[in-house]
Amino acid sequence: MTVTGIISAIFIGIVVGALGRLLLPGKQKIGILVTILVGIVSALIGTALAGAIGIPTATSGVDWLELLVQVVVAALGVGLVAALMGRGRSKVSR
Repeated sequence: MTVTGIISAIFIGIVVGALGRLLLPGKQKIGILVTILVGIVSALIGTALAGAIGIPTATSGVDWLELLVQVVVAALGVGLVAALMGRGRSKVSR
């Protein structure tokens, strides 16, 4: 992956992470940095998954189906990370 590819993956990851977080109902108890990291990983996984199921990922325009797969993967990733991070925090009743 080139430097340009890495930079574009970061920008796409930010957008995909934010869109994935917006799809989930309720409040997620994770920070924006974690959301961005989940979005970046989701963008990479979503591209690989889209290629594996036959969606063309190397076109000259915007790949809307690939973006949809990335956003769905991001929503699942944000939900999973929010659930895992929420489990470790316990509230003490007084």
